[in-house]
Amino acid sequence: MIDLSAARRPAPRGVVARMARAIVHRGPDEDGFLERPGMHLANRRLSIVGLADGKQPISNENQTVWTVFNGELFDYPEKRKELEGKGHVFRTHTDTELIPHLWEEYGDKMFDHLRGQFAICLWDSRTNEFILARDRAGICPLFYAHRKIDGTDWLLFASEAKALFASGLVTARPDLDGINHIFTFFAMPGPTTVYEGVSVVTPGRYMQFTPGAGSPERLLRQRTYWEVNYPDQGHEDYGRDEAALVKGFEEVLYAAVSRRLRADVPVVSYLSGGVDSSLVVAMASRALGRPIPTFTVSVQEKGLNEENEALQTAKHLGCTPVVVKCGHDELRANYPELIEAAEFPVIDTACLGLMHLARAVRNNGYKVVLTGEGADEWLGGYPWFKIHRATQFLDAIPGFPLGYRVRSLILKASGEPTYPADLVYSVQKALGGHNGWMDVYGMMSLNKIRFFSPALKERILLQSAYDNLELTPNMHRWHPFNRQMYLGARIMLAGHLLASKGDRVAMHSSVEGRYPFLDEDVVAYMAKVHPRWKLRGLFRDKYIERKVAERWLPKEVAWRRKVMFRAPMDSWIKGHDAGTSADAWVDQVLSPESVNKTGFFDHTAITAARQKLARARAGSLGKTGLEMGLTAVVATQLWHHLYVSGDLAALPSRVPSSAESLGEAA
Repeated sequence: MIDLSAARRPAPRGVVARMARAIVHRGPDEDGFLERPGMHLANRRLSIVGLADGKQPISNENQTVWTVFNGELFDYPEKRKELEGKGHVFRTHTDTELIPHLWEEYGDKMFDHLRGQFAICLWDSRTNEFILARDRAGICPLFYAHRKIDGTDWLLFASEAKALFASGLVTARPDLDGINHIFTFFAMPGPTTVYEGVSVVTPGRYMQFTPGAGSPERLLRQRTYWEVNYPDQGHEDYGRDEAALVKGFEEVLYAAVSRRLRADVPVVSYLSGGVDSSLVVAMASRALGRPIPTFTVSVQEKGLNEENEALQTAKHLGCTPVVVKCGHDELRANYPELIEAAEFPVIDTACLGLMHLARAVRNNGYKVVLTGEGADEWLGGYPWFKIHRATQFLDAIPGFPLGYRVRSLILKASGEPTYPADLVYSVQKALGGHNGWMDVYGMMSLNKIRFFSPALKERILLQSAYDNLELTPNMHRWHPFNRQMYLGARIMLAGHLLASKGDRVAMHSSVEGRYPFLDEDVVAYMAKVHPRWKLRGLFRDKYIERKVAERWLPKEVAWRRKVMFRAPMDSWIKGHDAGTSADAWVDQVLSPESVNKTGFFDHTAITAARQKLARARAGSLGKTGLEMGLTAVVATQLWHHLYVSGDLAALPSRVPSSAESLGEAA
């Protein structure tokens, strides 16, 4: 908590301690506090490096620069040696201590030397200057809110929004723009959140300010220190020497895996049936000199279960696997816990499987896990890349709307609503042309037409959520394939995969996830190569990665087709025809009374959709659209109950009682 004026008033008593207690799951091993006039910092520590002496906040040797830090700096040994060579004195064995010394040495250019995953607050007591920053990919979250208290402007920040609410100074109120983002993007990419007045630092950005040097709006302006950049179209590395290009990718990926094994505690790995996690497990086992323990989720649904494939890979590599089962029953029973952990409406039910996996990691005595996430974003592994390549001829003639007309006919034939052509074209213009990402996730935004209440439609339906993303103008110069990857990464990577599938569900069980495919060198290598090394033809996705995998794994594993990892999505209608749901809370949050209380949705449309979904043909486009839409409605209503109102279902919530609120205000 930081006083943004020059008055340096003390933080209200007990506020920061309450905030720290609210995220004890992120750091159950140790806590630490630093309180000075105008500033109060706290840290909850998950001790992984420097177990005995890594308590935070940590300072430089003369205690003039202080920091609190969540994450890992994987090149800590090399950077420490380099800084010691420049005269810096280290007193601990933790990577956190790099940060104040890098600030002393490089100032705000220190981000060029920070490698890893991090959310940081740094305070230089000599100038009263502050830095708040988030890593390049957005692995570690960082939320903040500005509040005026007794005439003083304060900044409150934390790794999770629930810590802000625990302060008693920030109230959870819905932000309709954030709801629009959820139904447009299937994700919360930021800086907008679903909470009014609460923002998130977007990946690759930082804030640098001196209290009293301007208005709060000016002080809290986010600056970019990094964003992915592709060569201009035609200037990519075409890679005429395949062997050299593949070998180069193998080297940077193996180095990334090896660095992420650095810890003073044991490291394990997730393992699915796909090539990404299989390659990470193979490389990690080689780097360790022994098989790494693996954890696999077994989705109890035909066509979605990769348990056998994962166990075959584990057996081939000699790993000891732990298998965690997840099906309809777990989905309905534990979805409230997932939303509570994520803090926003989660539409992808597969996140529940990851939450169970993280819990199994912790219950087996571990707290660091490698994961193969990130390869699909940067190497074209998702279905929309193939769909776009197969249908791009529809948009080949500038000014001729063949693509829009064909897609509209397909949607109408499937019973899906459509957007006006001028709105679609305005989004395409902003994105530099038709984008394959929209072919799949554009379906999600159609549910705004289907389910939003008349009042909400009038408020935001014709707004473009893309305007809030602050997309780089450079994308117009890139190959269309790279534009797709940039958009998917900007939206889905930090806004979904690294949030509701990554940090939030892992840290809910006090587990840190590590992502070799999001290493700085790996991302840079993947960005420079021509799209033909990402998708060859229509079906050979992640081509360069699979060529590497051939050297490490059986060929059938290296070229195994991608299965979209998800849990069953139609649990919301089970038992509905009989008038009851398998879990009462589903019907409770979807009741007309609850729907009218939130004001987001049309309850008659919800009832009709549930009945239609029960009759829909399995695997049809219409069924998929209904599943996504109803899951989004359920998740949003459930989120509102858990964080905003507390009165939509017979479920516990995080909403404070009147007595608690009065106590906090006092």
